[in-house]
Amino acid sequence: MSISIRFRLVLATAILSVSTWGMAQSGQAIYQAKCASCHGADGMASSGVGKALKIKPASDPSVKKMNEAEMIAAVRDGQGKMRAYKASLSDEQIKASVDYFRTFVK
Repeated sequence: MSISIRFRLVLATAILSVSTWGMAQSGQAIYQAKCASCHGADGMASSGVGKALKIKPASDPSVKKMNEAEMIAAVRDGQGKMRAYKASLSDEQIKASVDYFRTFVK
């Protein structure tokens, strides 16, 4: 095999691995990477940023009443001071992170 063909195979494998990792990433991992700094590791918005921005905790009645579709829209399109994640997360990743966050809403 020539070096050019080997390089293309290695490059294709690397790209496939990275894109597969992104799709397979768990909701918890996505939440920890993208959401926890503001919403807190437990969804209670107890971080410094969460307190400064007055983010409502998962236990707040207004958060509890949101259905899954509303939460997905808030993450995808942004809401209030929260930025939109539609450009940096896939629909599947957004849903997975929302599913994980909803485990805090009880």
